[in-house]
Amino acid sequence: MIKLWDLAHSTSRQETVMPGETIPAIFWNAVQQRGPSVWLRQKHHGIWRSWTWAQTAEAVSEIAGGLLSLGFAKGECASILANSVVEWVWADLAIQSCGGVSNGIYPTDAAAQVHHLCTDSRTAILFVEDEEQLDKLLEVRQSLTDLRRIVVFGMAGLRDLEDSDVISLNDLRALGRAYLVQHPQELERRVAECKPQDLATLIYTSGATGRPKGTMHLHAGLVYTVRGYNTLMAQDGSDERMCYLPLSHATERMGSAYFAMYTGTKLNFAEDPETFAENVREISPTIFAGVPRVWEKYYSGVMVLVKEAATLQRASYAWSIGVGAEVASRVLAGTSVGAWLKLKFRLARWLSLDNVRKFIGIHRARFLVTGAAPISPDLVRWYLALGVPMLEVWGMTETGGVSTAVPAARIRVGCVGPAAGFNEVKLDPSTGEILVRGRNIFAGYLNQPDMTAQALDAEGWLHTGDVGLVDADGYYRITHRMKDIIMTAGGKNVTPSELENELKISPYITDALVIGDKRPYLAAIILIEQENVEKYAQDKSVPFSNYRSLTAAAEVRQLIQDEIDRVNNKFARQEQIREFFLLENQLSAEDEELTPTMKLKRSLVEKKYAAQIEAMYRPDS
Repeated sequence: MIKLWDLAHSTSRQETVMPGETIPAIFWNAVQQRGPSVWLRQKHHGIWRSWTWAQTAEAVSEIAGGLLSLGFAKGECASILANSVVEWVWADLAIQSCGGVSNGIYPTDAAAQVHHLCTDSRTAILFVEDEEQLDKLLEVRQSLTDLRRIVVFGMAGLRDLEDSDVISLNDLRALGRAYLVQHPQELERRVAECKPQDLATLIYTSGATGRPKGTMHLHAGLVYTVRGYNTLMAQDGSDERMCYLPLSHATERMGSAYFAMYTGTKLNFAEDPETFAENVREISPTIFAGVPRVWEKYYSGVMVLVKEAATLQRASYAWSIGVGAEVASRVLAGTSVGAWLKLKFRLARWLSLDNVRKFIGIHRARFLVTGAAPISPDLVRWYLALGVPMLEVWGMTETGGVSTAVPAARIRVGCVGPAAGFNEVKLDPSTGEILVRGRNIFAGYLNQPDMTAQALDAEGWLHTGDVGLVDADGYYRITHRMKDIIMTAGGKNVTPSELENELKISPYITDALVIGDKRPYLAAIILIEQENVEKYAQDKSVPFSNYRSLTAAAEVRQLIQDEIDRVNNKFARQEQIREFFLLENQLSAEDEELTPTMKLKRSLVEKKYAAQIEAMYRPDS
């Protein structure tokens, strides 16, 4: 773990770690250099299993051989409909090794969305994880004229299936082994034929504001970007990471799978969402990346434990985190941390802070990375007070994931850092919109030239839709999305994300949307943190029978009102929240209201709950 007072330790690496100008070239070069070393680990039925680079290569070559035996041609698209599992990585690398285009489909997508993505991408081969995902595909298969074959990772529950278009992954690998015996040079030839300007992958946007768009990424752009990542936050074979966000999303595909492939970092896959926290503690990753919801949930869990602790333990935590906060403030200010304060911090770690880090699973972490959505500055300070730097990054699917990053040696809370050295970033002088240009930028939207022209101007600048500020040192701060700014009926401009971030610090609030455009005042839609609110209700003897009755309880409403009052005290009267309602349904990644990175979809939520919103603005409300 980096010492907070010694953050000048370099986290960048400029030289090329692994040669190769395409994703498959890098992978096969890595196999040659790292063959016996472990790369992938996954927990299944309570047991961790490991795959070396050589074992991974065997799986990838057999899958690729199987695809070739099915007539999979260079430039054809194969899609993967699965959670983040090792087979996802194998299939992705096999598709690209054949010269094909890989495309990820979120496992939470409904059958209609699967149909749209397969049609739009002209998917020829579809990999699905299990029976549940296969059922979605079978609903819409008849109208997918390009689809030739379906490959299933796990055949549990499908032993009696008789369908000539469906094949198990094991059977595909058997086809591949036989094909490669007969054509021993074909896979190597396909890898060599893959060129930097070939289309490598499609990464569809989450569809939070409309139908998903397929962002096209070339091999040259992907390779350039992962090399650039190592100049920001270098990692190597001694590091360990968790792979748990959807691999269909740019964050996990670029930041975990491809970056780990390039650097040799061990990649660990959680058993399932229910055991994620336990798996993190078991692995204790040295580099841990997450979206704000992950960091908020950990924080709220710690706050609940502290509240329930004995008096001496609460006092110990309060003193320890106070010392950590003092160290963090000096680090942020760039001032010296004296010997006496260093000694106190070591004592604070021994008394309390080390236990908090172990509870989360970050006791080995060199740094934490947060992105994909705004995060509260207070949350960044809290993790820094624990002794672990949290580095905020910003980017988009269209930029290959990361375009700005806070350097560990110069952390500034509330900023997303200066432009990464591998791209240019600037503000539109008239609107303040953030523009990005570089070799990491996508090649356009599949089948949507008009949308591509709107996003990319004649000089190659990507118009991101995010509005921000930049200081004299080149540090950017995101203020809002252009479409999300609120102007109240009184003419007051409000940035909802500032209020929302403050609300989400609460251990009782998972997510929040602040509304009020052209309205007389602000209101909020709140998604409660079920586990913590249930615990509160039990402790207070508040009766409830299910999630809906929990949100309807007067005591719970007052609990949330108290949290809103806490936030309101930080803002001017015109910026304060006057009304709110609690979402009555427990939401998960499968629900349409949430994006794959677990953010509430603003436009969809406002439309779906229009009646409840109108009720908050009635004269008698």
